[in-house]
Order: sequence, then structure tokens, then C-alpha cells
Amino acid sequence: MSEELHITSLVVRAEPSLLAAVRDMVSTLAGAEIHGTDEATGRLVVTLEGPTQGTVLDQLALIQQAPGVLSAAMVYQHAEPLASLNTEPTHVDPS
Repeated sequence: MSEELHITSLVVRAEPSLLAAVRDMVSTLAGAEIHGTDEATGRLVVTLEGPTQGTVLDQLALIQQAPGVLSAAMVYQHAEPLASLNTEPTHVDPS
């Protein structure tokens, strides 16, 4: 079995008054990155990366159970072999 990279994006909704604590907690997770924050509504746009689907789902569960989190919903999920990330794209001549 080849090594893979799993990438998931999600929207996290938190109590606005606890958003900073939620943001700090998400920032401590390996492979987590926050791409956007809406202070007024308590929303974060987050990506999670990990070697297995289970790793990413475990991180999602930690976020969902964090104090102040109202919801955390996956928006997108992708997986591919690590070997494919180390290859140059091939150009196809359309003619």
C-alpha cells in the first residue's frame, strides 16, 4: 500500500465570544491551517492534512468536541498517493 496525503476542508462555527480560543486550539493540530475567519459570526475556514483518512477524521472530532464549537462540517475531501505529488505534470499537445 502506498503512502497517501488526505486533505479535508471544513467550516467551523463557534460562539463568537470563544472564537479566539477555538482558533488557538485548531492551530495546535498537526496539519491544520486556518484560511479565513469571520469574527462577527464565529466562523473559520480550515484545512486538515494527514497520512490517513482516520487521522483527518480524528482531528475533525477533536474540533467538533472543543469548548465553544457549535458545528464543524466537512466541505471537501481529497486523497492521493504521495508519489504523485513528487512528479512533474506532463504536457499534452492538443494538436
